[in-house]
Amino acid sequence: MNTLYDVIGRRRDTRREFTGAPVRDDVLQRVLLAAHAAPSVGMSQPWDFVLVRSPETLRTFRDHVSGERAEFAKDLSGERAETFATIKIEGICESGLGIVVGYDPTRGGPQVLGRHAIGDAGLYSVVCAIQNLWLAATVEGLGVGWVSFYREDFLRSLVGMPDHVRPVAWLCVGAVTELPDVPDLERFGWRARSSLETVLHEERYRARPT
Repeated sequence: MNTLYDVIGRRRDTRREFTGAPVRDDVLQRVLLAAHAAPSVGMSQPWDFVLVRSPETLRTFRDHVSGERAEFAKDLSGERAETFATIKIEGICESGLGIVVGYDPTRGGPQVLGRHAIGDAGLYSVVCAIQNLWLAATVEGLGVGWVSFYREDFLRSLVGMPDHVRPVAWLCVGAVTELPDVPDLERFGWRARSSLETVLHEERYRARPT
């Protein structure tokens, strides 16, 4: 039986492992219900989930992401450029399913309990829903890849979100051959995970040498 800690440890940002096999409806329903059960400020539940399976839409978004990847790569040189060239940043078409997660700040009315002092509390709630979705997908043996190389206006228009809804994430979701033991960015040498001690403070924040 999976414990929560096991699932957290196995969760990966998936790219090259997707098989393209469709996700069963009952499995997808469980994963989405887990996301919808996330905590939210003032019980506002300010998320929306757009399921994208159209091959044409998947290709259109993939091409947009490829363009943004190329723009990012222009600012890299030397070892950084060489390392980035080996990293696959998306599995949009390979997964066969994109879940676009949106944030609607109007959900819950004009006076959301708990948001008056922290305007981004609703956005944090959406991220909680994404984490719930990701952990549930891991339990179900699915892979998830969060694609961040996109312009929000492009994605909003692509999936027909109204102007006031912010697209927070495109999640590639699908069956995978495996979940890698080591995250891609660590495996390819882009960045290593830091220890807990480097980010832990007692009573007050204490600056550390960079």
